[in-house]
Amino acid sequence: MRIINPLLTLTIKINEDRMRTSQKIIFLLSVFSFIFILILFEFLQTKPIINFTAAYISTSIIYLFLCWQILKFDLLKKHIIALIGLGILIRIAFMFVHPIGSDDYYRYLWDGKVQAAGINPYSYAPADSNLQHIHSDILPSKVNFPEMKTIYPPLSQVIFFFAYLIGGESFIGLKFLLLIFDILSLYGIYLTLRLLKLPDKNILLYTLCTLPLFQFFIDAHVDGFGLTFLIFSIYFYLKEKKLISLLFLSASICIKPIGFILVPILFFHEKNWKYKIPSVAIPILICAFAYLPFVFTGSPFQALMQFTENWTFNGLVFDILDPLIKNNQTTRIFCGIFFMIIYISIILSQKEFLSKLFLSLFLLYIFSPVVHPWYLSWLAILLPFIPKWSGIFYVALISFTSFTVLNYQLNGVWKDYTLVLLFEYIPVIILFILELGKIKYFNSKQTLES
Repeated sequence: MRIINPLLTLTIKINEDRMRTSQKIIFLLSVFSFIFILILFEFLQTKPIINFTAAYISTSIIYLFLCWQILKFDLLKKHIIALIGLGILIRIAFMFVHPIGSDDYYRYLWDGKVQAAGINPYSYAPADSNLQHIHSDILPSKVNFPEMKTIYPPLSQVIFFFAYLIGGESFIGLKFLLLIFDILSLYGIYLTLRLLKLPDKNILLYTLCTLPLFQFFIDAHVDGFGLTFLIFSIYFYLKEKKLISLLFLSASICIKPIGFILVPILFFHEKNWKYKIPSVAIPILICAFAYLPFVFTGSPFQALMQFTENWTFNGLVFDILDPLIKNNQTTRIFCGIFFMIIYISIILSQKEFLSKLFLSLFLLYIFSPVVHPWYLSWLAILLPFIPKWSGIFYVALISFTSFTVLNYQLNGVWKDYTLVLLFEYIPVIILFILELGKIKYFNSKQTLES
């Protein structure tokens, strides 16, 4: 027995060392494949949208595997730092890639140009003859829906103004600001993980996420700015600095109104009446004050109402109900009612604060008639704290909606594909149901109870 026990211990140790070596090799191969595809994306001599679609989908699949490795195994601090550095280097490299999957950035730059000319961006549509004197070969000829006024909130307009001052009609100004804001977001994630005593490695769930890489640093979507303010709002709220938190939340809402979903959560989650009323009043008052300079000479909400009336894309519940109801507006109302019933049950529940926010956002997208990939960035930034596989799969598999953009750019036809919807949503809904039943799978370590 004296001989057998040491031999058994030695055998176990050798097997464990082999397992660790194998895990490292698999992880490194995954990272290498991830980088290789992104580099290949730059050099393939095919149409940009084909490269974009192929690279986005393939790296999103690798991202799923990386998430499994990150959640299952421990990572050394030096490896975490190296991977964060890699994520930032990819962001910097993509800064110089011309936007491919979306032309929204033309609208951003046009709004900035209009403001630089001293004109209220909510006053005229880009095609309006009153703006003829500031037209160029690029702007507003390449702006989508040039007959519509801008829909973007006031703080977004401030960012567009500075982006135009930095880069003119080039996308570089936007991407430069997005880089600064995203690095700040990473810092905010790090601070929040430390505050919650969660593993530092969880920051990689956002750092290596393909969604912000492609939607912010290739296509330059404005949501990247709103996420920075949201993450610091969460950090200061958890740090019990609630008034500062509300200021950051208000700023986030003034970039994209998605942050409003947090307001009722804060109101009902807060036990102290000293903060209950301010949690509602401060965001509303600050947003109203932000719009005030524009309401006298423009119509800030006109285009937003037009956009929300008819536009649909990649909505799960909406696409199921609409063929049955056969009326766009009625279907929207039903989706809104169903969501509100579930949303109210979430905010009144005893769930942890961040879990309420995650579930509310997740279900908002499930019931929404419009779910573009960059919309899910608001879910992606919560993954380090709520590493749910339903959310991880959702932000990864939405890359398959690129087939719609691919078809539109190649053939001029914009449509949802039923097969894409099924491939995207079936795994997400199955995983979500498993999570509701608290069934363990993938042997992942859940680090924050819901």
